[in-house]
Amino acid sequence: MKTIELYKALNIKDNEFKEIVERLGRYPNELETYLFSAMWSEHCGYKHSKKYLSRLPLGGAVSAGENAGGIKIGKHVVVFKAESHNHPSAVEPYQGAATGIGGIVRDILAIGARPIALLDSLKFGPLNDNYSKHIFEGVVSGISGYGNAIGVPTVAGEVLFDDNYKANPLVNVMAVGIVEEDKIQSAKAIPNNKVILMGAETGRDGIHGASFASKELSGRSGEDRPSVQIGDPFMKKLVIEATLEIVKIKNVLACQDLGAAGLLSSSAEMADKGNCGINLYLDRVHVREDEMQPWEIMLSESQERMLFVVEDSGVQEVLDICNKYGIPSSVIGETIEEQEYRLFFNSKLQACVPPKLLTEGIFYDLNEEKPLYIDEYANKKLNTEYDIKKAIYKIVANPNFVSKEWIYSKYDHMVGTRTVLKPGVSSSSGIWAYEEGGVIGVTIDSLPLQAFLDPYEGTRNAAWKSFRNLTADGFNPLGITDCMNYGNPEKNEAAYQFVKSIDGLAQACKETNIPVASGNVSFYNETETDRVYPTATIGAIGYINNYKNIIRSHFKSGESVYVIGKQLDENSSLGGSLYQKILFDFIGGKVDKTDVELEFKLREFIDNSHKKELLGGCRSVSYFGIFGALFKSLATENIGFEGEFPHSNDLLASMFGEITGRYLVSTRKDTEIESLLCSSNIPYKKIGLCKGSLIKFNGFNFNIDELIDSFNLLIQSEMER
Repeated sequence: MKTIELYKALNIKDNEFKEIVERLGRYPNELETYLFSAMWSEHCGYKHSKKYLSRLPLGGAVSAGENAGGIKIGKHVVVFKAESHNHPSAVEPYQGAATGIGGIVRDILAIGARPIALLDSLKFGPLNDNYSKHIFEGVVSGISGYGNAIGVPTVAGEVLFDDNYKANPLVNVMAVGIVEEDKIQSAKAIPNNKVILMGAETGRDGIHGASFASKELSGRSGEDRPSVQIGDPFMKKLVIEATLEIVKIKNVLACQDLGAAGLLSSSAEMADKGNCGINLYLDRVHVREDEMQPWEIMLSESQERMLFVVEDSGVQEVLDICNKYGIPSSVIGETIEEQEYRLFFNSKLQACVPPKLLTEGIFYDLNEEKPLYIDEYANKKLNTEYDIKKAIYKIVANPNFVSKEWIYSKYDHMVGTRTVLKPGVSSSSGIWAYEEGGVIGVTIDSLPLQAFLDPYEGTRNAAWKSFRNLTADGFNPLGITDCMNYGNPEKNEAAYQFVKSIDGLAQACKETNIPVASGNVSFYNETETDRVYPTATIGAIGYINNYKNIIRSHFKSGESVYVIGKQLDENSSLGGSLYQKILFDFIGGKVDKTDVELEFKLREFIDNSHKKELLGGCRSVSYFGIFGALFKSLATENIGFEGEFPHSNDLLASMFGEITGRYLVSTRKDTEIESLLCSSNIPYKKIGLCKGSLIKFNGFNFNIDELIDSFNLLIQSEMER
């Protein structure tokens, strides 16, 4: 195929190819054109997002800019990162989700950290839709099948079902690891050393995976299926243990995982970071298929592979470790002083380009245009006439509210013996940091409906939501990773949504003084007719130095319940609240804005009241408002409640409204806690008492057991249909 025909077939734009020719000083040959098609894709090159990601604060993060970033805790670093595997999961849900887990674990591993926890944030179409149910079941099976087999617990997550995600499901996964600070690995190559590839044999699976993730879905899954990688969790477990042993060798100078664009991106990025070059001999790569062409070897995204730069004196030791674990390994090249990326096959030079030319493509300025719908939706008015009893029964049995036990029961969340807070118990989860004697708090959150109405405030609120989730459980929030999911950035509306979301996240991080240690952008989550809500998934970590200081999230019989923080009134902004969508199929209104001063007052109060043993339970208020937080805090102990939801003229809004900056707390020391609230200048309202077996409020009575049955069994019964 002629070069001009090839670059068009590989989705390289005319202006990009012209730029390649000008920088290279010649036309690229066939193999080089394949290299540029992958490295200049959105997935590898971040060509539409890199300029804007620089707005996010990194101060305080360790290894930001490497495979994953981290936060220092004592002598160790907690390493964490979120990634997306949206397109592959839409085409082949089991393998798409499984290899998403495999990829994010490799990112943690490449830093030299042991993976200790997994989280997921999942978005699907309606649960009563057979296609969406198929995707949902496959994704959950892929995460559990892979995560369980490699021995890393899945400890927390979130799930949202909405028509908006039917054509474009989102599968965001997060991994957390821990490593001694002085043992952190870099991907920076050093010249005049050997390059070793270890792990599974290279095949044709996943070829063009990077470019596949950089375009809209075609809607014809059969065409896209060859771009999906195939995972092998049993090989991955061996790779994990072997890698952790290899990186301890002083002669090992750099480590990189093979993810998007496989051997190409990993080796080119290592050379570029080290300001050096590299010679790769592709006929030395261990392959499992006959007659693989050089471009296939370079672009293959076969899973469970790692790349090392090793001094001559350490080569045999690395190979011996691989042999001990039964893992294939090959010395496939060497790093060189000249800044040239050279590929050889059967002793012939096949490609030669500067590595920086591959890793630094064109970076675009986005053409932001505020969508017309934003102002229109902001002024939409909601008719709130709805029978309260019907509302309660409908929400308690809605997939977006109910227990997610059907999901997390399939995950081995206790493997590794580090899990302190199990899934479904509290606002966040907790993982033992035995190495430092404390507990790492982890959470993953998003507010896509709010971000749809107001990308800036919705994303800012999502970051603050993660802050409150950690605070409610007693953790000190320390760091954020993001996974930004949007439509086609070449379209003005999607560009606006993305840029405003970045700015909202940056603002929240500045307000909380929390860095973005790592992250990911996933564009092109749209088809000809559908685009996902702008979905900024926020993964966050915190820390507590004594597990005894963790605050329980459930309430107990005899405890009074208070809502502290913002008090809802007729001026409150409730746009993007899920109850509106469920009860009224309504999206509209203005999005609430986070009150920074109040947020820090609330955090200080929770910390002080817990130290003074005034606090019983605590839960942050988010989805489904006060009722949602209250019901989940009661359901754990299977106890009732008697009280009044404060409201001006809209009881539904009072119960289910999702304004920011609120917690529910319980106590047996009403006088003392009210005194502390007053002295802290924090708005509060006592709403009732935990007692009996009924939920009673504002003249309504509900049997707690009946509601809990609906809450616990909905997803299971739906999946058994």
